Amino acid sequence: MTARLPFDLDRIESQLGLWCETVGSVFREWRAQDSGCVALGVRIDGGDWFFKFAETAGCAAGLRSAVRFHAAVSHRAIVPLAGSRELATGPVLVYPWIEGEVLYDPAVAPGEASRNAPEAPHRRFRSLPTHRIIAALDAILDAHIAALARGFVAVDLYDGSVMYDFARGEVHLCDFDGYRPGPFRLSEDRLPGSTRFMAPEESRRGALIGEWTTVYNLGRMIEQLGGSALTPEVGAVAARATSEEPAGRYQTVAHLVGDWQAATGGRPTRASGIGRDLG
Repeated sequence: MTARLPFDLDRIESQLGLWCETVGSVFREWRAQDSGCVALGVRIDGGDWFFKFAETAGCAAGLRSAVRFHAAVSHRAIVPLAGSRELATGPVLVYPWIEGEVLYDPAVAPGEASRNAPEAPHRRFRSLPTHRIIAALDAILDAHIAALARGFVAVDLYDGSVMYDFARGEVHLCDFDGYRPGPFRLSEDRLPGSTRFMAPEESRRGALIGEWTTVYNLGRMIEQLGGSALTPEVGAVAARATSEEPAGRYQTVAHLVGDWQAATGGRPTRASGIGRDLG
């Protein structure tokens, strides 16, 4: 459900950061992002919000793509867009503040240090009890069933797109600026993203990007975050999902989910055919 804004975005008349300080207080900032975007955590009337806005043309285009994605796709694991407005510098997007830790944040510590240090969220997630890892990956997979049902394939999906609330055991997905309707031909030399999670075709100009590419991304997500859930059976599912050649992979995320559930002891719900019946 989309959160209700306690303020009027149409009243923004000045530089966004200054406006945020007039209506509330900025308690966190993300600047110098590779994407050219700036993000602020803002407390307004006792509620916390996440503002994201553009400093470059590339970021502005991505934020417009995110607006289109959120208009079409909703899921319990996807942080909902609460509001947006086009400013002279580009769009501003507002999300409800979600408690949790991003599983990879190069701004905190680059590379392996951000993933494998004892206190790193990525390592702590992989060390969770098996049932909590499976539940989180269930939600990530199911969210992509919802996205693909509306025609969107994943772009720039990696552990930096995953937030986990360790206290509540809840997973949330964020940052959908790159998701596009698919299939599509890659007109650039490569798509944005982490090479750790990217399919080979994402770095090949002219390649066809489609659901099979999202299958690869999700297979890598299972391999990277699986921890104690990475049994030989789960490993075989991830290996098929991440075949170098698209023809060797599951052709749909639904097929991947079916084998994932069989490997992890779940069974499809009668309602959706894809969810996990925990009863």
